Amino acid sequence: MCGIVAYTGCKEAYPILIKGLRRLEYRGYDSAGVALSQENGISVYKCRGTVADLDEYCSDKNTVSHAGIGHTRWATHGEPTTQNAHPHLSEDGKLALIHNGIVENYLVLKKELMNRGYEFKSETDTEVLVHLVEDIIKTEQVSTFEAVRIALTSVVGTYALALLSADEPDQLILAKKGSPLLIGMGDNEYFIGSDGTPIVEYTKKVVYLDDGDVALARPGKKLEIRNINDNAKKRPYLQKLEMNLDQLEKGGFEHYMLKEIFEQPKAIRDSMRGRLNVRKDVVSLGGIIEYEQKLMNARRFIIVACGTSWHAGNVAEYLFENLVRVPVEVEYASEFRYRNPLIYEDDVVIAISQSGETADTIAAVELAKAKGATVIGICNVVGSTLARATHAGSYTHAGPEIGVASTKAFTAQVTVLTLMALGLARKKGTLSMSEYHTIINSLEEIPNKVQETLKLNDQIKEIAKYFVSKTNAIYLGRGINFPVALEGALKLKEISYIHAEGYPSAEMKHGPIALIDEEMPVVVLATEQETYEKTVSNIQEVIARKGKIISVVTRGDQLVKAMSDFCIEIPETLELLTPLISCVPLQLLAYHVAVLRGCDVDKPRNLAKSVSVE
Repeated sequence: MCGIVAYTGCKEAYPILIKGLRRLEYRGYDSAGVALSQENGISVYKCRGTVADLDEYCSDKNTVSHAGIGHTRWATHGEPTTQNAHPHLSEDGKLALIHNGIVENYLVLKKELMNRGYEFKSETDTEVLVHLVEDIIKTEQVSTFEAVRIALTSVVGTYALALLSADEPDQLILAKKGSPLLIGMGDNEYFIGSDGTPIVEYTKKVVYLDDGDVALARPGKKLEIRNINDNAKKRPYLQKLEMNLDQLEKGGFEHYMLKEIFEQPKAIRDSMRGRLNVRKDVVSLGGIIEYEQKLMNARRFIIVACGTSWHAGNVAEYLFENLVRVPVEVEYASEFRYRNPLIYEDDVVIAISQSGETADTIAAVELAKAKGATVIGICNVVGSTLARATHAGSYTHAGPEIGVASTKAFTAQVTVLTLMALGLARKKGTLSMSEYHTIINSLEEIPNKVQETLKLNDQIKEIAKYFVSKTNAIYLGRGINFPVALEGALKLKEISYIHAEGYPSAEMKHGPIALIDEEMPVVVLATEQETYEKTVSNIQEVIARKGKIISVVTRGDQLVKAMSDFCIEIPETLELLTPLISCVPLQLLAYHVAVLRGCDVDKPRNLAKSVSVE
């Protein structure tokens, strides 16, 4: 949820921290701050607002240092104020700490510390941690590293943290449980980040910390990792960072979101590469081969996810039930874990997360594993918590997604889920060879058809002008396009702050139709599919109440086009593959509406990209 960056070595720390925070700002942008080891101790500079605000604030400050920590915040405990911004200092000023996650028992710890005479300057749970470490150092006469380890044995909740000590100014102490943290290995130097974006410019050699790890990073010395609970020493496992620096730049686009919308043909193609071979009639996901028999014999599939990933899971429900002929349940991960669900050993749970760090989804995975189910992960980040927590899985290969409102991750997820359904259906024999050939040939054409759809950008920009003054919108879809309606509505409200809701078209007359008047835009997905005539009837119901129709239709459609106030024509494809194309104009519509309304498209208010807290 928040972004953590740290450095220790021979380079100047401040430029590395600021650049890293800019790249991590998609994880939170309520406030930002840095702590620097300097000759006279630790200097902390922080402020409410963006990383740019922080950099301006520091412009006349002494930032000379070779070790430091930085943080960009998404507020959980306490409002986004300078006082609540990280880093937080110990009372003696010798320790500075940054933290991503939630300390669930912070009130109990805080009360104990207040009884010992400690005073608190913020409303955060993080300040409790730094005072707790200080107290252990004083009462138990141990090193700072050991004090951090002992302190964390008392903590209930999740954390990724980095701590700086004035007494040992070149060392960084790091720990992880439930929130991501990785360590980049340089030439006698260490680079730390919540993900690879602040690190990739300097090194491709990284160590991913596991839950329960506490690490000590000192320039010129080997990385030391211990287990928080039993203090057992652990050998660091070095991996290659799968990321390129040019993927993190805007590439001439005004916003990351627009760039990522236009990257979808490549993201879909990359997600199919090596997995779909039309000439050889092969669909194969190498990451799940070991558990293929479990998938073949599954009693049912349970899909757990949140937000946009949940919408991709709903698309998968149609795909799996139609092609594989196995029942599918799609669950909000946050609800699934708390309702004592019935899970059987022959169930297969598919967990979907762009970041692979979504806290609710990870918790659902752990519950499913404890019940004996086989768990398959689908995520976009190599080495993420989800990738390591599941039995097997597949990466989407969408590349880094910086815009908070997910776009290419959605289509990449749907692509991988389509391949998974196709592969299982072929092996189970629930799909004829002619149907199989038709689908895989059509799937291969999807990237080009998405590219064609992107040519509608200027037309959609004009349509967006109609939405600028609106306060509500309804999105309608039937069958496999219903989840696309949900996703389109989510995109609009996420970044333009217009209230929007998605519904199955036929459900409109069971309540939402009461909202329709001449001021209500109604976006209707009316592509060629089995329920096309039914959708036409739904459109007529809207027109009878003077609602404005914005339709997405298959190219060449005349009937719905004539009924619409605005019409967007997309290339024809098979009904089951329609979501990969029909979602694109809705993404562009949301983007242009947000820009016209003067919203910060890449950093919408109150949101963060990686939701690593409950």
